[in-house]
This record gives sequence, structure tokens and C-alpha cells, in this order.
Amino acid sequence: MSNIPFQSINWSKVEKTEHQGNTGISYWQTLQFEGLRIRLVEYSKGYLADHWCKKGHIVHCLEGEFSSELEGGEVFILTKGMSYIVSDDLSSHRSITKNGVKLLIIDGDFLKLDGHS
Repeated sequence: MSNIPFQSINWSKVEKTEHQGNTGISYWQTLQFEGLRIRLVEYSKGYLADHWCKKGHIVHCLEGEFSSELEGGEVFILTKGMSYIVSDDLSSHRSITKNGVKLLIIDGDFLKLDGHS
């Protein structure tokens, strides 16, 4: 991963892309650096992710509430001000929200399991 000089982020100027879920839509605003991705993500009302994600993330809930469901059946409810963290390939998960949510999601090479590239 390369060094990142100080910079402020004006999210209103970052392009928003649309991603369809099984139900609902997610909107991503993404900054990509070498080995690091930072996203502001909004899930619409009734959003259910279209896949089980194996990627590691740091997820912080900025507004609303959502559930992070693990493939094994456990469900964690996160509300404004709460976060979760998981490394790559440790827990397949998917997001669900009834009323919509806004998240800050950070992921990258630092979340890879030891010994994996």
C-alpha cells in the first residue's frame, strides 16, 4: 500500500454509482487508493444484498439501521454510531435494511488473512 498524503473529501463531488440488490438498490461513492477502498454507501428501503460477501470490511453506520447476516445464521443489528469489522474470508455476510441506511465502509489489503495475498 502506498502512502496517502493529507486530503479532505467532499463527498458531494464524488460520483455516485448504482448497484442492484436482490431487493432494493445501493448507491456507492468510492475513493480507490492502492490497497485501500473507502466508500460512502446508501441502501434503499427494503434492501437485501444479492450475494454473500467474503471480503473484509470496517463498516460504520452513519444514519439508519441495518442487519448484517452471517451465512451461518447469526444476525447483528447495527444502528447509527455502531461499527463492525471482519477480515477477508472469515465470515460470509450480507446486509439487509428495512428502512434504509447510510454507511462508511473501508476495506483493503490490511484486512487480508495472514499468509494470503
